[in-house]
Amino acid sequence: MKNFPLYICFILLIVSCNKITKPTDSEVHEYTNDLIHESSPYLLQHAHNPVQWHPWSDDVLQKAQKEDKLLIISIGYAACHWCHVMEHESFEDSIVAQIMNDNFICIKVDREERPDVDDVYMTACQLASGKGCGWPLNAFALPDGRPVWAGTYFPKDQWTKILNQFKKLKEEDYQKLKETADKITSGIKSFESIDIGDGSQTYTLETLEKVKTDFIELIDFVDGGRKIAPKFPMPNNYEFLLQYHYMTKDQKAMEAVKITLDRMAKGGIYDQLGGGFARYSTDTYWIAPHFEKMLYDNGQLVSLYSHAYQVTKDPLYKKTVEQTIDFVERELMNDEYGFYSSLDADSEGEEGKFYVWQSSEIDSIIGNEEASKIYKDYYSIEKNGNWEHTNILVVNERFSASKYGKTDNQVSELIKVQNQKLMTVRDKRIRPGLDDKILTSWNGLMLKGYIDAYRAFGDEKYLATALKNAAFISKYSIQSDGSLNRNFKDGKSSINAFLDDYATVTDAFIALYEVTFDLKWLKKAKALIAHVQDHFYNEAAKMYYYTSDLDPALIARKMELSDNVIPASNSIMARNLYKLGTLLYDKEMVDQSKQMMANMTKQVVESGQPSYYSNWCQLMATMITPPYEVAVLGEDAVAKSRKIQSDYLPNAFFLGGESEGELALLKDKLQEGRTMIYVCQNKVCKIPTEDTAKARELID
Repeated sequence: MKNFPLYICFILLIVSCNKITKPTDSEVHEYTNDLIHESSPYLLQHAHNPVQWHPWSDDVLQKAQKEDKLLIISIGYAACHWCHVMEHESFEDSIVAQIMNDNFICIKVDREERPDVDDVYMTACQLASGKGCGWPLNAFALPDGRPVWAGTYFPKDQWTKILNQFKKLKEEDYQKLKETADKITSGIKSFESIDIGDGSQTYTLETLEKVKTDFIELIDFVDGGRKIAPKFPMPNNYEFLLQYHYMTKDQKAMEAVKITLDRMAKGGIYDQLGGGFARYSTDTYWIAPHFEKMLYDNGQLVSLYSHAYQVTKDPLYKKTVEQTIDFVERELMNDEYGFYSSLDADSEGEEGKFYVWQSSEIDSIIGNEEASKIYKDYYSIEKNGNWEHTNILVVNERFSASKYGKTDNQVSELIKVQNQKLMTVRDKRIRPGLDDKILTSWNGLMLKGYIDAYRAFGDEKYLATALKNAAFISKYSIQSDGSLNRNFKDGKSSINAFLDDYATVTDAFIALYEVTFDLKWLKKAKALIAHVQDHFYNEAAKMYYYTSDLDPALIARKMELSDNVIPASNSIMARNLYKLGTLLYDKEMVDQSKQMMANMTKQVVESGQPSYYSNWCQLMATMITPPYEVAVLGEDAVAKSRKIQSDYLPNAFFLGGESEGELALLKDKLQEGRTMIYVCQNKVCKIPTEDTAKARELID
């Protein structure tokens, strides 16, 4: 690799990415390629490039091998700005396209539909560069798919040089490419090696304290989040710190959560008018976001802010949840309660144009000098702009209502009225593009968000929407053989699901059972886990592969182990096994969860990077203090359980109903004419009570 000069020529950019336009049948196009038959908005964007793009398939790999051509595998997603910059600069250029078409088989991949393909070539990029990589991701591979090199965004002149260099290498030094492919493929296959741990080991609070300390050292206690930019929300990090605070009353952990959630909710990363969070902040203050809005962020943040509200009762958190859910329902939900994937960062070719304001524009809209002055002070609006000569709405932490002779309530009402005026104007602007594909795993995260919001606030609308989304998943994602499909758009669902799809939906179905006591959701969760066990289990590693054995094989069958913006599918599955195993009184499930935790313990404790293992940390915390099994039986079971669940109780699993039903843990607990609450731990129950307050004390 060191002697292969191409590998050290380029600076890789971590960038994230823009626009979505689906061609209509009436449009006349000079070029049309095989992507025209796809449903992915990202792929359809490239369907009329002069590049002869193909979707990923075994047939295309066979075509490459038959023609003995190198592959170009270009990967991105619909909300990706730099993906489209490269498209406009290179892939829409007929001269560049001719070089690509004549010498390569060109494949386009939507990373959100095919995260398995993305993971293989992202790992190749990391191995080839020794750096972090992002999107667009452009990989060169042998005809059989083995990568020889990968990079990110390149300007047209640089991209042309790369194409010609690989053309030359193919003609003059093909053996060198093959040797490089062998090395990278070997590296990909060994990238996720783990040590098999002792599944019977126990964990102590001291072990978890070390991990917490590592977390705290990374926190910016002035502006929240990590100390570096860009700043990503990373909801699961703060879920762990909330749980740790619950266990230990550690105030520093709670401070880290509160400063981060406060700053995000008041910052530019949060849409102060319409609700919902952007993907990340480009600065350390949460002011200037990359404006794309992703379903997976907002689903997890609804859960996090709901949990934080349960602990603090802070009205800011309640408002944030309500507005974010309003945004999701207004802009990311279809008529059957399925949730779309994302909104673009750009509109009219400019990043953030839909969301930003000129000071004079605000004066004109509000129409009252005093009200406009207060509004602009409240949202940090400057005459010359607070970001690139325009203004992002950011709550001014130093704002004082008394400065204007107003009360806080009066200012709050004024802001509410003026926000509606600005929202009316904004709604008339050209909107960012919508990626309207529906991904099963992200719907699982949003479904869980609704359930957590229902627990925190008791709003029946949240439960009703949760049930409708669960019905959507059951109707369109769950197949007749018990498997899941990954995607759904325009009535079409074509991709076999991956482990994260099973993991998040199982998690949400278990939670839905806990708030409804409808056994069908627990049965569905059990069936999904059974399918995962049959088709994803890696016996040698005692973990799960990311892909099913029913899928065509890639060059490496990988496992997803490290938590990131979305927790690792293995960590979600391990928590599912522990919880479902407890509720079903299934020791094998619980033992398997313990084995998975043991396999990851060394990395969790010794890595010094707990943010990559925060969901594993939550599982470890649960295992340190075995959870309470809270069984509620009788006519008022759901109502009484709901009252208890309105508090933040990460150490309690709930089961029950009007009858004993089929669960072993409910046997012999029904008392005629009474609704009894049993607080148990390790199958040993305390004295039952009818009083929810007393039950709450027993849990504490």
